Amino acid sequence: QVQLVESGGGLVQPGGSLRLSCAASESILSMNRMGWYRQAPGKERELVAAITSTGFTAYAESVKGRFTISRANAKNTAYLQMNSLKPEDTAVYYCNAERRSMDYWGRGTQVTVSS
Repeated sequence: QVQLVESGGGLVQPGGSLRLSCAASESILSMNRMGWYRQAPGKERELVAAITSTGFTAYAESVKGRFTISRANAKNTAYLQMNSLKPEDTAVYYCNAERRSMDYWGRGTQVTVSS
């Protein structure tokens, strides 16, 4: 059972930046894909960004040019750098990992963008 632990969330003003981290209990080299999802109150969970084992990345249209996903294999950690944050980015952000058709989730970290 892969365990994922997110960190780095918090309260930030509009236009600010945060970097989320997702630490995995096992080597992320074995993960086909790692991703970040978010869920705002009253809304469905949505994909924010994903990165494959070969380094291919994909982003939601709403965050393109502002967010960057990366992975540090030696640290078994994935990151989400979030710049130019907007109030509509407020949500709980979840880390996801996919391996052999199994999905694993972290418990989430709250990101609040407000002045």
